[in-house]
Parts: sequence; structure tokens; C-alpha cells
Amino acid sequence: MELCDLSAFEIREKILSKEVSAVEVLESSLKRIEQVDGRPGTIDSGPITDEDKKRVHSFITLTETAAREQAQKVDKLVAEGKDPGPLAGIPTTIKDVFCVKDTPSTIGSRILANFKAPYTATPVERMRGAGAVLLGKVNLDEFTYGSSTESSAFQPSTRNPWDTSRVPGGSSGGSAASVAAGEAQLSLGTDTAGSIRQPAAFCGVVGLKPTYGRVSRYGLIAFGSSLDCPGPIARNAKDAALMLKAIAGVDAKDATTANLPVADYMAMLEKDIKGKRIGMSSDYFQLTFPNAGTGEYSQQPVPEEIKNAVLQAAEIYRLLGAEIIENVPMPNTRYGIPVYFVISRVEAASNLHRFDGVKYGHRTPQKTAELKEMYRRSRGEGFGKQPKIRILMGMYVSAAHYSEQYYQRALKVRTLIRQDFERVFDPDGKYKLDALLTPTTPTAAFPMDAVFGDSVLMQYADQLTVPANHAGTPGVSFPGGFNVEGLPIGLQLLGPDFSEGELLQLTHAYEQATAGAGWRKKIPTVLREE
Repeated sequence: MELCDLSAFEIREKILSKEVSAVEVLESSLKRIEQVDGRPGTIDSGPITDEDKKRVHSFITLTETAAREQAQKVDKLVAEGKDPGPLAGIPTTIKDVFCVKDTPSTIGSRILANFKAPYTATPVERMRGAGAVLLGKVNLDEFTYGSSTESSAFQPSTRNPWDTSRVPGGSSGGSAASVAAGEAQLSLGTDTAGSIRQPAAFCGVVGLKPTYGRVSRYGLIAFGSSLDCPGPIARNAKDAALMLKAIAGVDAKDATTANLPVADYMAMLEKDIKGKRIGMSSDYFQLTFPNAGTGEYSQQPVPEEIKNAVLQAAEIYRLLGAEIIENVPMPNTRYGIPVYFVISRVEAASNLHRFDGVKYGHRTPQKTAELKEMYRRSRGEGFGKQPKIRILMGMYVSAAHYSEQYYQRALKVRTLIRQDFERVFDPDGKYKLDALLTPTTPTAAFPMDAVFGDSVLMQYADQLTVPANHAGTPGVSFPGGFNVEGLPIGLQLLGPDFSEGELLQLTHAYEQATAGAGWRKKIPTVLREE
């Protein structure tokens, strides 16, 4: 086993005990990147070759020189007997939606292809301060708009390490793929409708969406400001707990952060889960979507192999002493995507107004007669299809004569979704749940180009994750086996506000109970072909 295949916690322990150095760990990660990643995503990359189709392509920017300096700093502190931090020497990737000073911060878009941030995002700064070795920026859907990473302007886009003909999910596809392929132990992603949990499920890793306000959004290039949540992607629950502890907490630069103590997530992992009340809802075992032909809602069950993985996990929890509560109603889950279509587009259109070719980013090289023409040309050249669609739809549904019909109604339904969660997690209510167990996604990873271009179908890949974003509550996706095609299946635990510790505790308990399962021994295809 290579050093890069160890968990973040194992690497930290080996570095602190001087069994290995941070530089040695970094060299192992850089070697893995060279072996599996292929050429980084670039603007105007040319045709995708057969060789490209065999590689992962996690990265947009590899910051090797800075990473070496960080690793050397960690080794120096260890040699001096000083504490290098809780993430000492752990190779980490950053989704290219976060600003990192003097580093390209592109958000996967041509309009910011030449932008180098003048400051660093708070979560990144906290990871660096905790001793993490930042390998660079990884690919994503343009402006995080998508569920496959295919919409990035930086091509080749990321591919799934388990099957490179499949998508890694999105929008944090580069983050999930880099962790799954052993290029990094940890990655910092964002979740607006499931963009941490969905790619984590597709790539067979752990992805945690914290409670809204648990992790600072300062330095995050915004999509939907009331929905965006930074969070960790990791190999297992222990690594996710280690990272969350480092990045969570109030931030004076972000007024939406919660001024609450940060729990000792690591200490919570080993606690007994006996007596925990875990619910299951039939509303999470089916997709509900509007039928374009009839105008009525249609239902389609999730595949049996995904449902069975959830039922098997429930049985494992039952054997560990948890109480399984069935038939928990979550009736407004079906409206999560339509509500998201409206609210996210309004917020996206608002946030995209700042990209005008004046202050930073792409400006049209063509001569223009007036300022408005320069705006139009710069945006027309710089934005891809997905940002343009969101601007148009956001402006439409928020217009004065449509606001009551669409936007205000969406806000009201969002409240109903929140109330579903409040009801089932109410300690004095009927269900008194500690967590809700569901599938993460309605399918395993779909083939490249199979869904891309169909905005509606792409969006429904997030139907089981987006309700937690509307409610602001936390959720974690973790591996639950494989389907008949050998692709990872993701399981999801949802909990009440600020229950990240309990969700990671339950995830860790499942990991321990299934540690000897045959499927745990499988490794991604790109590693088998080394």
C-alpha cells in the first residue's frame, strides 16, 4: 500500500510519530496524480482523446511548489517538537469555487479564467492553519451549476475513478474523484443541492453537508447564497470529523455563521449508538416529477439494489442497538426540485451580476460603442450555457408580475419542507428521530454525455439531497456497497440542526460493522490499471 492510500488520520499519526515525513506523503500523492490524473482541465483544450478518456482529470491547477513549502513547514515544526496542527501534512484539494490568494480561482468558467484571487477563503485559511498541505484546485461544474462536472469550461472534465466512462457527479466532482483515486485524503467542496453528497455517492467516498452557518462562506464564489454550504469530502467518517473540526466555527467575515461552540467530533465517533432512533421514509424511495405530457406528478421508484442497500444498512443499525422507525412521512420532499429551480435561479442571477468585465475576469477584446454593449459581449463570451440559462430564468421568475406566482410561492413551500424536518426531529413530537436514513441518489453514476444538456433530468439527480439544503439541516453520504455494474451506492443520513457529530457517529458505526465485508476490499478501476 502506498502512503497516498492511507487515511488522513493514519497519515497524521505517522507524521506526528516521525514514522514518515510530510514531504514523503506529498511525494506519494504527486506520484499518484501523475499516474492517474492526466492533463489538467484548460480553456480551449482541443479534442478529447482516447487517452483522456482513461484518466481522472481532477485538477485545474496543481500548486506543487506551494505544497512542498507547506510540507516542509510541517516537518520543521515536528522536528522542533511543536504542534503542526490537527491536519498535519495531510494532502488536500480545494474545489475551484474558493478564493485562494495569488492562485487562479476560476469556478470552472471562462469568465474567470484569468482571475487570481487577492485573498483566501476562510475555510481554506483554516485548513492551511491546521497544517494541511494544499495540492491545488480541482474541477467542478461551471459556477457549480450541474450534477456531473461536465459543464466546466475547463476540459477534459473530471471522470469517475471507478469507471472513467461515467461521471463523478457534481458539482464537487473533482473533489470526490481526487479523494476516491487516492490523489488526496481530503477535499473541500460545497453543497447547494447535494453537490458534496451526490459526487461522494457516485465516487464511493464520504461527503458531509454541514448545517447552514456551521462553516464560513467567506471567500466562496456564491451560487445560491441561502443554500451554499462548504464541507468535507473524505475517505471515512473519522477523516471527515477531523476536517470538519478544523474548518467549522463562527467567522466575523461571514454574518451567517452560527456563534455556537464547535463539538469535538472525533470524540463522539466511538460512542455507543444504542437507543438512537433512525427513521425511514417512503418519500425517499421514489422520484416524483412533473409529467410534461399530462402536467400531473408521476412517480418512479428508486432501483431495487439501491433500496436494498438502505434496508440492509437499517438492519445493521438495528443489530447495533438503534431503533428503526418506518413509514416516516416527508410529504414535501417531492417539491424540493421545483422549489430549487426557482429559488436557486433567482439567487444565481443576482450573484452573477457582478461578473461584468469591468472589475475582474474576462473582458471582450472587441471594440464596443457603449458600456452596455461591453457588458453583453463580455458576458456572452465568458458565460457558458448553464449560467446564461440561470440568469434568464432567475430574472423571469423574480420579475414583479411573476414574483407572487413563482418566487414567493417557492419560499412558502421551502418553509413546508423545513417543517417536515422539524416535525420528525422534534424531541417532544411523534417520531423523535435522531436521524433519517435514505438513499443519497436515485441512481449510480450515469455515463458521460447521457444526461448532460438536459437541465431538468440533471436536476432530478439531486431530488433526495436538496431538501436538506432547503431546510438548512446537515446530511452525510457514505458508501453502502456496489450495484451490479460495480458502481458505488451511496447511503445518506439526515439530521437536525448542528447534529454533524451524531451523523458522523452513526456513519462510523456502520463503517466498523461492515469493515470485513467483501465490497470494502474493492478499489477503483484507475488504480487497478496502474
